[in-house]
Amino acid sequence: MGRVRSKNSRPEMQVRKLVFGLGYRYRLHDRGLPGCPDLVFRSRAKVIFVHGCFWHRHARCALARMPKSHIAFWGPKFEATVRRDRKNRRALTREGWQSMIIWECQLKRIDHVTATILRFLNA
Repeated sequence: MGRVRSKNSRPEMQVRKLVFGLGYRYRLHDRGLPGCPDLVFRSRAKVIFVHGCFWHRHARCALARMPKSHIAFWGPKFEATVRRDRKNRRALTREGWQSMIIWECQLKRIDHVTATILRFLNA
């Protein structure tokens, strides 16, 4: 688990490259905001989280499978992560921020992700 990245993961880098290529500029990992969002667009009051399906428990996703061993450890760990994500998104909304989650598995359809990001940032 020591090799699992919380920042600069492959999916995050892919989204960052895509958003930069679309002409948007952003800040990274703003610790002053709840949940330390991956991409922060201050002038638009919007943030993007790039979540790994396994760690953040993407519903109905094959990548979010439960490990077969140490279930007593993994179950509560995943539940805490999902609760924390929900709490952070609510806190961002209360502070006037709009948030978007891009899941790791969605990056297989980059054209769909591009359209979704454009709709989110231009709304």
